[in-house]
Amino acid sequence: MIHHLLGEDVHVPKADETRLFSHGASAETGLPVQSREFVHTYGVYGVTLRSHIRLALPDYPGAGLAEIELQLRDRDYFAQAIAGVPLQWSRYSTYQYALLQSGVSYVRWKDVGEFLVSGDGRRITCCPARESHHESFQVYLLGQALSFALVKCGFEPLHATCIVVEGQAVAFLGDSGFGKSSLAAYFISAGDRLLTDDLLLLQQRPEGFLAYPGPPRIKLLPDMARKYLGGVDGGVPMNSATSKLVLPLDREKVWESPITLSAIYALSPPQALPDSQEVDFEPLASRQAFLEVSRNTFNYVILDCDRAGRQIKETARIVNTVPVKWLLHPRSLEALPSVRQAIIKDLREIAGRSRP
Repeated sequence: MIHHLLGEDVHVPKADETRLFSHGASAETGLPVQSREFVHTYGVYGVTLRSHIRLALPDYPGAGLAEIELQLRDRDYFAQAIAGVPLQWSRYSTYQYALLQSGVSYVRWKDVGEFLVSGDGRRITCCPARESHHESFQVYLLGQALSFALVKCGFEPLHATCIVVEGQAVAFLGDSGFGKSSLAAYFISAGDRLLTDDLLLLQQRPEGFLAYPGPPRIKLLPDMARKYLGGVDGGVPMNSATSKLVLPLDREKVWESPITLSAIYALSPPQALPDSQEVDFEPLASRQAFLEVSRNTFNYVILDCDRAGRQIKETARIVNTVPVKWLLHPRSLEALPSVRQAIIKDLREIAGRSRP
């Protein structure tokens, strides 16, 4: 697995593997640090990744909003790092985590891998589980694990899926199972493009909030993939506990550059079906919008005063700049064309009101 993740341009004889993990020591963990130069440079969410790991991401030689290093270590390294440290379960009991010395965060998914995120967020050290597929491993590395680094770097990622429709970016908020990715899959089938699935990073600019592209992949149940993306070829199970697949997307299905966010649509729970078969939007007052956006933060584990203050300020800026609305629609596949047309109409009205 280590050979595969390092990339085809790097050959590591078995006798030399230990040398990848044994040069110097980290001041944060007291564990050996890796000295080999980074061989890959990527960009995702506007951030530059200097990596020992080959990733399914576009090359990105320019500077980003931040620079984060990705390193591989063996299992013994992680066992030593967390020796004697009690682990906690996440709020959804999907992973375990701990706060180590000097602010280092440890995160583990049993059948995917484990990660250490430095106190300043500038380094992620990782080790895939033996049974983990590289696509599944990348989903957790570039989503959940990277969210720890982003928060430590001063960003506030949202749990959202973002689509570019007629040149305008729209974000769907909602818990897992609310249908964000299914909506996105239909939009893609209609010719729109995916900006990001699951993690959304926004940055305020004079023209509004820029939304940054995520990895060119989407997570879908097999029946939705077959219906809207033409099949499940190349799909890999996210983990052993779900049938949801990680599906890579061709370049013509993704939007690869930052774009101003035009609207945020919050999805209601699947059981909260509207009485009407009509698609409707309910604009949220500032307080409601603030609560909806803030509860869709991507990382619930890092809790400190500095972050809390930053979240309040960032969320207030978002809801004062970007329209936030409830999206109310029948939960049926037959309704999806009407949902898309209603959103296009709403976006045109928003654009019309913003013109001087």
